[in-house]
Amino acid sequence: MASISLVTATDSDISHYIEKNEGVDMHALHQPHYGHGEIRLPGQRAKRGDVQAAVIALLGEQDMHGYQIIQELSERSAGAWNPSPGSVYPALQALEGHDLVSSADVGGRRVFSLTELGRKHAAMLPEQAPWEAMAEDSDGSRRLRDAFHGLMSATVQAARTGNNDYIERTACILAAARKSIYLMLAGDE
Repeated sequence: MASISLVTATDSDISHYIEKNEGVDMHALHQPHYGHGEIRLPGQRAKRGDVQAAVIALLGEQDMHGYQIIQELSERSAGAWNPSPGSVYPALQALEGHDLVSSADVGGRRVFSLTELGRKHAAMLPEQAPWEAMAEDSDGSRRLRDAFHGLMSATVQAARTGNNDYIERTACILAAARKSIYLMLAGDE
């Protein structure tokens, strides 16, 4: 079955694709797909299609401005996904360019809503929202990420003291930790 990219498709491509695939299991078309042999690791950045699907899903519930979309994604993923304006606004622009989203100035804010074609696309999204997948992916890695950030903070603090002894001891501790992790991964603990 052919697929299209929301980023490169024209309006007629999307309309033709929707008409051609009526009655097809659209959930299968929207399952995460990655490049050859590629997987998304927990805590890794969302791909462009994930951001676009999330925007479409949110706008399917209600009209929103860009900052509201960013806040909703962070809140709904329990903080696991904190998209930047640099990912959300280009996604909105691309969706608007493909007539899936329109915008209007409301009270000094640019508020986005789904077009008719966008609502058809929203109806084809899988039941599991993209932010739920991001939250699930991150549950197992949150503890590791928090420990790593704590280690980074301690390392920065040691470097800021300017004390050569602290810096040397910290470097040795980090080298030992790295070696221990690789030994664990190799099964030679």
